[in-house]
Amino acid sequence: MDSPRGRVYQMVQVANGAPMSASYFEHIGLCLACRGCESACPSGVQYGRMVEEARAEIETHTRRGPIARRLRRWAFGTLLESRVAMTAAGAALYLYEASGARALVHSLGLARLVGLHDLHQLTPSADPPFFFSRIGLTYPAEGERRYRVAFLAGCLANVFLARLNEATVRVLQKNGCEVVVPAGQGCCGALQLHSGLPDVARAAARRNIDALREGGFDAIITNAAGCGSTLKEYGELLAGDAEYGSAAAEFARQVRDITEFLAGIDLRPVESPVYATVTYQDSCHLAHGQRIRSAPRKLLAAIPGVTLREMPGADLCCGSAGVYNIVQNEMAMRILAAKMDAVHATGADIIATANPGCMLQLQAGVRSRKGTQQVVHVVELLDRAYRPPAG
Repeated sequence: MDSPRGRVYQMVQVANGAPMSASYFEHIGLCLACRGCESACPSGVQYGRMVEEARAEIETHTRRGPIARRLRRWAFGTLLESRVAMTAAGAALYLYEASGARALVHSLGLARLVGLHDLHQLTPSADPPFFFSRIGLTYPAEGERRYRVAFLAGCLANVFLARLNEATVRVLQKNGCEVVVPAGQGCCGALQLHSGLPDVARAAARRNIDALREGGFDAIITNAAGCGSTLKEYGELLAGDAEYGSAAAEFARQVRDITEFLAGIDLRPVESPVYATVTYQDSCHLAHGQRIRSAPRKLLAAIPGVTLREMPGADLCCGSAGVYNIVQNEMAMRILAAKMDAVHATGADIIATANPGCMLQLQAGVRSRKGTQQVVHVVELLDRAYRPPAG
């Protein structure tokens, strides 16, 4: 019942009138929604969309206590949608770490005492100054302008991976792109959609479409594979919307993952080698959701000095899967442990991937093993290579 076919069977039974049971909730909830089964399915079953619809239906039949309801409303509504709330949360986390409180909690084992050790390990570090201050700005191309692109900075990445967003802008500029960071943009809605809240996701989609209505872009760029998968499906998400349906389809047509975009243009030569052994972790929503596998590897191959060693099961999920590592923490940590074993087998110094959620999960894996590997986005390695040689 926890196989793709087993879950499809259960969804069909519920659609035919069978009652939704606690067992059904559990089996659907345990699914990573990594869409790996879509890559393997010869019949082209859109399993990911089926799971999202099932979770939306489950949400309407789920009764939560008042604290759980408020927390869920705050997380998926206020936090992800508000720059003020996100900034405040990021500042609090930064102070928690900078003050030494995080290290103290870890050294005393306080998180383990209250059963939150793994969640504490997953808590990312804030990355000030946050990228929110860059939203609304336009960055000129270096040299001749070849493209005009819009960059969607995401939500959590603005706080936890601000340097990644800055690197993305620099690499685009280096490759002749005028980069517009639209002022009215916000969360893409992916986390809400995966969590059974399609109406909240649709509201997010409408806001992003409005933010880019001026048009004139050669591409809409994202550096988050999970976001990109949802952004490319805005057409389906708003298919029944008389006002936004056609605009959503056009928006989705323009979306490109940063690795997809860069691998598809005449990439300008890099300036400095990056001497490192690198292994690449396929993001599920890039490899399976968007069917993009070669582009990140092509970019890594374009960096002199990089030795790429493929890890076993590179396209198997790392356990992040949106908020899966929070709501299904025990299973997520087991999946992460297997992934870190695969990383260790490569002997790599650097773990590269193409999704912020994967980055944060893999960073937690490195911390749990007391490892020394760096976890980076592919575009961050390119950014290093575009810097002038030292001295």
